This record gives sequence, C-alpha cells and structure tokens, in this order.
Amino acid sequence: MRVAIADDGTLFREGLVLLLGAADHEVVAAHSDGEALLATLGTEPVDIALLDIRMPPGEEGGLTTAALIRERHPEVGLLLLSHYSETHYLRRMLAIGTEGIGYRLKERIAGVQMLNDTLERIAAREIVIEPVLAGRLVETGERGDGPLSVLAPRELEVLRLMAEGRANSAIARELFVSVKAVEKHVASLFVKLGIPGDATVHHRRVLAVLTYLHSQGVGGGPR
Repeated sequence: MRVAIADDGTLFREGLVLLLGAADHEVVAAHSDGEALLATLGTEPVDIALLDIRMPPGEEGGLTTAALIRERHPEVGLLLLSHYSETHYLRRMLAIGTEGIGYRLKERIAGVQMLNDTLERIAAREIVIEPVLAGRLVETGERGDGPLSVLAPRELEVLRLMAEGRANSAIARELFVSVKAVEKHVASLFVKLGIPGDATVHHRRVLAVLTYLHSQGVGGGPR
C-alpha cells in the first residue's frame, strides 16, 4: 500500500517508516505536522494516512487533519495513533467516519503482523478500534451496575469484539463458536439494548453500540 505519515515524534516517525518498509508498504511521505500531510495528499495518491492524534496544528492536530482528509479525500483510509486510549478521541473519530478508519495505541502496532492486519482492515473500509478501549466500554456492564447489565456474559464478550470492529466470522474464531451462534448473540444483544442492527454491515452496528454507550455515559472523557 501507499502510506503517508504525520507524527511530530521524530524517533517514532522514523521507526514507523522502517516498519512499513519491512512490511513491503511504500511510504510516500513522512511529516511532523498535519498541514504538510494535507499538502502531500493534494499531489500524491495515497491509500492510507497514519496520523498522531496529538501533533500540530493544535493540541489534537491529528484529529483535525483527519477530518479535513475525510472531507477532501474520502477515499483515503485513516489510522489515528496515540499513546492513550481515550473515549474522547474515539468519539471524535466516530464523528469523522465509520468506514476505512482506525484508532490504535502506538505500542500495539510495533510489530509487522499487527500493523499489516490494521492496515488491511482499514483498506477494506472496516473500522478498527483498540481492544483495551472496547474492553473499557463494556466494563460497567460486567460489573452489573450499568446499562449493559441486561446482557448475558457471552453477549458482553460478543459486544466487546464487535466494538473492536470485528465481523461475525472473526468473533466466532475468537470465541471458538459457530458463526450462527454469534449471529444469535448479536441479534439478542441488539434487542436487549434497544438498538436496531444490520448483521451484514458490522461497522454500522459498532457505531450504533458505541453511540448508545456514550449516551449512557459509559467510558468517560479525557484524563
């Protein structure tokens, strides 16, 4: 894939260039701010843009730049990177879009396999969400004192994997059950949460679930 990078951390940016090269991706450009990245996208074809959330311009310049990229170049996939797993950032990302977009912790993409998996899913127009954040979103329900307390333990497991952007087949592999069993759990949890779902478009159901959780105050804001 043709990839462009924007990260104001020199060591991480250079390390990412090397990692992408080792994974046989072409790094079109590597910048320290969002404005330079936007300029590159105006002249060079790029499949996916990797952006540090906390970089110039502004305190959260990566999110600002990502919104502009989605507006001007909707075909470009977006991977937002951070040292922090924040529901505040997730909300901002979901406002930008739910197709071909992802939010990963920087340490989680330090290996070729994880990086490739993330990029391939974004290129396939999926949504990718950091697992630790998805786990935090269902934590209240697991304690039995929140809006997710109506879900059975297996339904909570399915919801956690759904919140990562996983399709039914991937959830089935993770939980060692059949796809039909997953479909039943998905249908059941949507009924219990009062959310209409489309089992054939998983990123839409992820958006619906997360929107519901946010409206109930699950997860919290930036620390």
